[in-house]
Amino acid sequence: RGRRLGRHRSTVRLFPNMATVKAKATVSRAKARSPRSSAPLRTSQPLSARGCTPGRAAPEGPRGGFCTAPRAVSPTEPTYAPLGKSVSAFDRVQILAEALPYLQRFADKTIVVKYGGAAMKDPTLKARVVSDVVLLSCVGIRIVMIHGGGPEINKWLDKVGIEPKFHNGLRVTDEATMEIVEAVLAGKVNKSIVSLINKAGGKAVGLCGKDANIISARQTSDKELGFVGDVTGVDPSLIRAIVENNSIPVIASVASDENGQSLNVNADIAAGEIAASLGAEKLILMTDVPGVMEDKDDVGTLYKELDIQTTRGLIDKEVIAGGMIPKVQCCVRSIAQGVQAAHIIDGRQPHSLLQEILTDEGVGTMITET
Repeated sequence: RGRRLGRHRSTVRLFPNMATVKAKATVSRAKARSPRSSAPLRTSQPLSARGCTPGRAAPEGPRGGFCTAPRAVSPTEPTYAPLGKSVSAFDRVQILAEALPYLQRFADKTIVVKYGGAAMKDPTLKARVVSDVVLLSCVGIRIVMIHGGGPEINKWLDKVGIEPKFHNGLRVTDEATMEIVEAVLAGKVNKSIVSLINKAGGKAVGLCGKDANIISARQTSDKELGFVGDVTGVDPSLIRAIVENNSIPVIASVASDENGQSLNVNADIAAGEIAASLGAEKLILMTDVPGVMEDKDDVGTLYKELDIQTTRGLIDKEVIAGGMIPKVQCCVRSIAQGVQAAHIIDGRQPHSLLQEILTDEGVGTMITET
């Protein structure tokens, strides 16, 4: 993630003339985020050893530090504060300056964002996500959005008198349900997101996995699920053409099989496969949880960074369980196929997307190969 350019120390090294009050505040925050265990944080080589000199952008690589210990934070620790009149113009400029190395690092790089959860339902959160996406696009980062829309699907199923059914936590998609799923995802939800992005000043293009055969799929082996698809391939050519035109692809997770049958595809899996096909720098899954936690009810046990081996160990120990397993497995698969880093963040936190990409601290869990 962007914050791995060197943790809190990078702020001082990259910007030696920054006000000392900013440096002191950053160090104080870092001290407050010591791990729960007494073991020290394990970090990679210092910036100087990795070829990063003051005033220059960070070298290639998804991160600048590594820590597998959970981070101890207060459940009420603020993660966002609006810039009100109390913030001086100089402080605002400092914030922009701190983001500079991240903007340089990720310019012209592709970041795939799976958009879902509460951030799609709450109008205020939705507006902030759209604002974040447009900002990142405007500064030269290539954003690709993949979305689901479970709550909206349930609402429309209720309107037409179809009771939603689930099997092993997955939606059962019969023929009638598939018609609603496709109409809602590829129609109402997709075009709503496109309209919001365009209204905010971006250029969005609405698609679904069926367009130009972006996503190829086959019906899952569990026939009780009905028309649910497993991704068999991705053709990213149309997506590349759109991002090269400085536009934002917004893709609904509906695909079709070789016979043209529409299939409902898990949006997390679709995002991971698309990220891999594009050779994306990052895959970011927006969820309704802070990330991977040792205790799912205690945000103070949040893992800020994990590697693949540690992640698999947490699955074996059942620390990662339930609905978090497919999300983590999706991240691991994408990394194995060339994505530099995968992130699980809480979409309920205002501007969590910007915090994860453009700050040292970030807000969620980052998974990398090593």
